[in-house]
Amino acid sequence: MSNQYDDIELNESNRISFDFNGLLFRILGYWPLILICVIAGLTVAYFINVRKQNIYRLESLISVDNDQNPFFTSNTSISFNWGGVSNKVGSIITEVKTRTHNERVIDSLEYYKQYLKQGEYHLEDIYGLSPFEVITDKTKPQVLGLPLRIKILDEENFELSCLFTSNTRTGQIYATKNKVEVVTKPGEFSKNYKFGEKIDLPFFSGIINRLQERPYIANNQYFVKYLNFDSVVDNYKNSINIGTSSNDASSVLRLSLIGLNKTKIVDFLNATTDILKKTELERKNLYATNTIKFIDSSLNAVNIKLNNVTDEMDDFIKTNRVYDVEEEMSQYSEQLKTYDQEKLKEQSKLSYLNNLENYLRTKTDYSQIAAPTSVGIEEVNILTSVSRIISLSIERKNLEYSTKEGSILFDELDRRLDTEKSVLLEAIAVTKQTISQNLNTINKKIANLESKLLGLPKDQQEYLKIQRKLDLSREAYEVYQAKRSEAAIIKAANVSDITVIDEAKDIGNGPIGPKTSLNYIMALLIGFFLPIFIIFILYLLDNTINSAEEVSRMSKVPILGLIGKYNYHNNLVTYEKPKSAVAEAFRSVRSSLQFVLKSNGASANAKTLLITSSVSGEGKTYASINIATVYAMSGKKTILLGLDLRKPKIFGDFKIKNEKGVVNYLIDESSLDEVITQTHIENLDLITSGPIPPNPSELLMSKKLEDLLEILKNDYDMIILDTPPLGLVTDALELVKFADASIFMVRLDYTKEGMLRLVDDKYKKGELKNISYLLNFYRYKRGHNYGYGYSYGYGYGVYGNAYHEKDNQTWFQKIKNIFKRFK
Repeated sequence: MSNQYDDIELNESNRISFDFNGLLFRILGYWPLILICVIAGLTVAYFINVRKQNIYRLESLISVDNDQNPFFTSNTSISFNWGGVSNKVGSIITEVKTRTHNERVIDSLEYYKQYLKQGEYHLEDIYGLSPFEVITDKTKPQVLGLPLRIKILDEENFELSCLFTSNTRTGQIYATKNKVEVVTKPGEFSKNYKFGEKIDLPFFSGIINRLQERPYIANNQYFVKYLNFDSVVDNYKNSINIGTSSNDASSVLRLSLIGLNKTKIVDFLNATTDILKKTELERKNLYATNTIKFIDSSLNAVNIKLNNVTDEMDDFIKTNRVYDVEEEMSQYSEQLKTYDQEKLKEQSKLSYLNNLENYLRTKTDYSQIAAPTSVGIEEVNILTSVSRIISLSIERKNLEYSTKEGSILFDELDRRLDTEKSVLLEAIAVTKQTISQNLNTINKKIANLESKLLGLPKDQQEYLKIQRKLDLSREAYEVYQAKRSEAAIIKAANVSDITVIDEAKDIGNGPIGPKTSLNYIMALLIGFFLPIFIIFILYLLDNTINSAEEVSRMSKVPILGLIGKYNYHNNLVTYEKPKSAVAEAFRSVRSSLQFVLKSNGASANAKTLLITSSVSGEGKTYASINIATVYAMSGKKTILLGLDLRKPKIFGDFKIKNEKGVVNYLIDESSLDEVITQTHIENLDLITSGPIPPNPSELLMSKKLEDLLEILKNDYDMIILDTPPLGLVTDALELVKFADASIFMVRLDYTKEGMLRLVDDKYKKGELKNISYLLNFYRYKRGHNYGYGYSYGYGYGVYGNAYHEKDNQTWFQKIKNIFKRFK
């Protein structure tokens, strides 16, 4: 008893184990499917690759320097660059990715306008190759997203056409970037124009000029399409890449762009560089420009004062006679003029500082501050603080283009600005005190000298006073004039801190994409592993019997033999194709049955063989007919009984009618001689099942069936019972007791594992005795040793052509048979 349970536990363990060999040979069995999937994948990859446009990447190199220009003094510059080159590099990188910068580039190149030509698979961008040029009227709307077809008729004429599907379309006015609704008329628009003619349509306004230097093909179709300006800007803003060229050259930046048209990439990169240079130079000259404006305003005031003093001197000379002033008094007057000049300088400084202080306290944009050196202020603290404040203010402005307000970056910049502003205000206060002290000292000296001139006549005193004011005004005017000239020269001499090292250029580099090899590799992998994965899933979900090895692992019932699949139009293959491999298989089954019957101690007279299966379609009738045939052909007098009373089949292959059979005999409606039919096969008789009875189980359990078998044993050497499926009804179990041996048909890739477990369980319990498995639809798998010595596949024999008939199949039939293996 314990051994029985040990066998059951061992069997359950075997069921749990995974059959890797079975999976491997299942996969190998589907090699045509895998090959087809690989070919299909490669084909799909090919058509994807040929439809993809080439992708190119071009680059340019620029350097960011810190070129400074002396302004008024040797230690001051117009362009303050607080933070050095590295900070400027960061600003340039940020600026290239800003919307404002890319809007300027797109606007300058008009990349919202596409020149296209119909290619083999899609519209191709022919920027730089188009035989015509479209001059867009930016003040009027242009329809968006609709290709305008242009067919060149000759050197002077072309046809403009397009197809509208609705009453309105969206248009854009590129001067203002506003979008408007364009009224259109559904249907096709077509009209001929001359090159250079002004076109004014609701959906397009502009002039189309013929470019003589570019060839064209008459009647070829070209297209012009307008795109949403904001979308184009956003696309290029996200596409352009900029970064340092290397760690050793942090001030050298590499700009790169990927696209479909190399000329378009070159123009964009070079335009980006040009606009960067101009923007940086404008920003660098901003301080000098503000200083010149400040000097101009001061110069204007001095000029007015000079004119007034000149007029005053002219009026004085006309009304007064002035005598020569004594030499000593003239010296006093010269000294007074010197002190007046110093006083004017200090007052200019004080006025500048007062204005600067008021500016810092009332304004938020500090980029408009004039140079302190324009009024002679050279205090290092003030110059440094002003430069830092201007630099931070410009940096904040740049940040506004790429960062939302409220970002922590703004908080950090504002904190630094507030700190520098506090430092500058303290420096202004200290400098103002110093200037006030200087003014007091100068005023005392002026008062002392003026007291010495009181001895002169009043007209002479008045003359000297006017003369002093006139000289002072002239000198101030000359100083401001000189400063303005110097500032203008320095501004004109300024150069951008951005230098082009290597401009973008098409040097014939090949495309970087599409990755055709990668697509082929992916197609190969998918085509190979996807069917394998599907086969693996189906293998896991498959609960059918697939191999003899699996049968022996799941059940203790022995395997009698293997029958290969053989495509034939009826079940008489053994009789009609005696040299076929399948006929040899049935003869091997007959030989094996001899040993089984002997070992079972069967009686010396007729042997009874029962053939059943789990469900219909497993080859039970096929095996019954052919086993009966091989016994009959061996000289054994054989009879085949059709006991599948519910679904009779065996009569059709012998081309006889099923009007009378075993049912008629069992109900005493016909005699035995009346139901026995002699077939065209020698030594083989047949008893069909007859009409389908209402009570088949009761008939098969009747005593008369037992008597019938006893009678037949006296007249026949072999009795073959074709019984109902064991898995559907219990009739076969009732008939087992009459059989000397039983065969349970197992159709590979069809019979369920549960049925084998059922048979094995009944075998262990003793309900089924003397039973063996006969495997049908067996496939010979080269290299897979099942251990039974049978090697009959789909019509293939191991004995060669000398022993077996050769199947004369066409190539079409062979290919068809391969695909049938997948069913």
